[in-house]
Amino acid sequence: MPKHILVGYDGSETARRAYLFALELGACAGARVSVVSVYQMENGADTAALMMADSSKERLAAIQAELAALKASPGVDLDVQLVHGSPGDALLSYVAQNGADHIVIGHTERGALARWLVGSTSTDVLAKARVPVTVVR
Repeated sequence: MPKHILVGYDGSETARRAYLFALELGACAGARVSVVSVYQMENGADTAALMMADSSKERLAAIQAELAALKASPGVDLDVQLVHGSPGDALLSYVAQNGADHIVIGHTERGALARWLVGSTSTDVLAKARVPVTVVR
């Protein structure tokens, strides 16, 4: 059974379902649950650094409020973090740095062209993860 579950959260419907699944799994296993939302850099590095400094606290507070409104499982040790970078790489880096032993992520259906253009976080994580991964649809 997992002891530390990482949930990738982007606010999508499948991410919400992944979060709720991870809470239930965490409650059953007595595991800690870490929710990680990734803030992607879309502009130049300097512009993105300024934007992140201004909006990171507000964005983290908004994510925490959204998750609290969804549901909380009693007895689950829960923390929420906002990290910066590419979603797949950031989640895998979090696992390596924080000892998470299970990843739960949502999967959003995209067409072949969209997958080719922007990739798929769930596919990237599945291909590179060294711990079990649960993909929630």
